Amino acid sequence: MKAHDALYIDGAWRPAASGDVIEVVNPADEQVIGKVPAGGALDIDTAVRAARAALPAWAATPPAERAARLAALHRALDGRKDEIAATVTAELGSPPKFSEAVHAAVPLAVAASFAELAARHSFEEKVGNSTVLHEPIGVVGAITPWNYPLHQIVAKVAPALAAGCTIVLKPAEDTPLVAQLFAEAVHEAGVPAGVFNLVTGLGPVAGQALAEHPGVDLVSFTGSTAVGRQIGAVAGAAVKKVALELGGKSANVILPSADLARAVNVGVANVMSNSGQTCSAWTRMLVHRDQYAEAVELAATAAAKYGDRIGPVVSAKQRARVRGYIEKGIAEGARLVAGGPEAPRERGYFVSPTVFADVTPEMTIAQEEIFGPVLTILRYEDEEDALRIANGTVYGLAGAVWAAEEAEAVAFARRMDTGQVDINGGRFNPLAPFGGYKQSGVGRELGSHGLAEYLQTKSLQF
Repeated sequence: MKAHDALYIDGAWRPAASGDVIEVVNPADEQVIGKVPAGGALDIDTAVRAARAALPAWAATPPAERAARLAALHRALDGRKDEIAATVTAELGSPPKFSEAVHAAVPLAVAASFAELAARHSFEEKVGNSTVLHEPIGVVGAITPWNYPLHQIVAKVAPALAAGCTIVLKPAEDTPLVAQLFAEAVHEAGVPAGVFNLVTGLGPVAGQALAEHPGVDLVSFTGSTAVGRQIGAVAGAAVKKVALELGGKSANVILPSADLARAVNVGVANVMSNSGQTCSAWTRMLVHRDQYAEAVELAATAAAKYGDRIGPVVSAKQRARVRGYIEKGIAEGARLVAGGPEAPRERGYFVSPTVFADVTPEMTIAQEEIFGPVLTILRYEDEEDALRIANGTVYGLAGAVWAAEEAEAVAFARRMDTGQVDINGGRFNPLAPFGGYKQSGVGRELGSHGLAEYLQTKSLQF
């Protein structure tokens, strides 16, 4: 068991104001594997004050030097990549290979991209007789989720550092151990005291205190739409900026000309990755009526091959939530063709890879985010019907389109109300903006668009 008894504030490890702790549980075997302090409002206040005190000097630091600190952070994280992967496997339950390939490697790529971007980004421009300055927005309150714990930390902290902001991070209470490793890497990288601060704690306590704190200029939150609404309301009352990356119910549209087998198999893999705990997962597969029966058979076969190798979901609460949705799908008349609500193991928070056929657009499982390894397959009559179904939820985070010709897929994708669309299995790009339409969020992460979230503009007229 790994016990952390301190918070990282103002460049040093210090105890929390209270002696309360959060136990970290391995979801694969339900054993306690670690403890972290349960920081509260007093700790948040101390951290925000440290961030405010450090802000003027860090904001005035030349971009090249900030880029050098980010490059050093990348090196420090790279030196811990094996420990990072093992830690995420332990606290999230992610299979080791997935932890290595995604939970450790992707944040490294994102950190490297911001180190490079900080070195070449222009923080001022000429517009007619004006010079427009792009300045750091100030102190950032970053609240991150448990499903991709290190990636979401890096996706917020790296651009904030590049912009010249200072940060207080409140990581998810289910997966706080990797955040401790990140703080160690920040310290090793020589980031000045107070520029980055870590307060572990419960969302309704530490998270709320961070969102409400008058010393915070921007709240960057990734999580559920319900909590995002609450944070938006708090920030709106204080007229402070928010960046919200929220829920999704993304459509995977397979047009009739597509390679059906490849599209279905990749689509199933996408939903099962990370045990379905991915906000951008393509959880609605849309197939033309003439190919529907074949697609259902392919998907059921593909899902059955995963078994419990996808790993558990993060907690007993999350398992109960996912099982509840599966039972709801059955009750509303969807046809279960793989998996189901029964536990595949006696111990651990496992959910069977599940596929539903004969799903109609109005069903709960076709409208609400399940956040588990559950795929719904819907049939469409023609392209206009497919577009209506694809755009027919309150979400708009991601999606996919498959077609024989790239131009055909792109033409359809242009009409989708969503923030990111993969064409014929397009690869992840750490420089491409990521974020949602509608109730999937406000703002963008990654690349230059992600950096812009942490900047404000000032114009000088001559």
